[in-house]
Amino acid sequence: MQDPNEDTEWNEILRDFGILPPKEEPKDEIEEMVLRLQEEAMVKPYEKMTLAQLKEAEDEFDEEDMRAIEVYREKRLQEWKALQKKQKFGELREISGNQYVNEVTNAEKDVSVIIHLYRSCIPMCLLVNQHLSLLARKFPETKFVKAIVNSCIQHYHDNCLPTIFVYKNGQIEGKFIGIIECGGINLKLEELEWKLAEVGAIQTDLEENPKKGIVDVMVSSIRNTSLYDDTNSSSSDDDTK
Repeated sequence: MQDPNEDTEWNEILRDFGILPPKEEPKDEIEEMVLRLQEEAMVKPYEKMTLAQLKEAEDEFDEEDMRAIEVYREKRLQEWKALQKKQKFGELREISGNQYVNEVTNAEKDVSVIIHLYRSCIPMCLLVNQHLSLLARKFPETKFVKAIVNSCIQHYHDNCLPTIFVYKNGQIEGKFIGIIECGGINLKLEELEWKLAEVGAIQTDLEENPKKGIVDVMVSSIRNTSLYDDTNSSSSDDDTK
């Protein structure tokens, strides 16, 4: 039997009269592969299912499918455990002095712990607590705690507050003691985030110190003032001569 897709003059005449169907165009190999993958995805949508959905759909798959699903389920389970481990904090918690060792010094291995020692009667301490609460939600892999200073250290001076310690594996990685070291009474959230990132407590997405512009202006102002004073001093010396 003659192939209707064969390129002959007779077949072309028969196609013109509608006796033979139009010639089938050869499919592109890439297009065929894409279509095949799409069909497989529609039949076996493993990666679109949750662990619970995979469990419910077990009866619908054959033995080969189940082996593939078991591998995929294990992968998803490990990803879920890793996510849970990473996001196990997420809030600024209050602790007391007798919890300090367990919660801070002996905290989980390789976990950064930020502790704020404060007094609620000091406005700067309240500001720091507000900022730390927001940062705790942004960086759930880091442990954020606060404690009233008297429950941890007796007779601690007010001029040393707020005090922020950063611990990791039982060691102090960073410390900010007093209003100036903590960033001043006008401390912005991003400025505190940058400070904590500098000592390795968090991994910030900030690209540069948000206070850099202010520091540059201050340095420029001081420099200009110094030049102005030097100029006036020189002028006075000339007038004296």
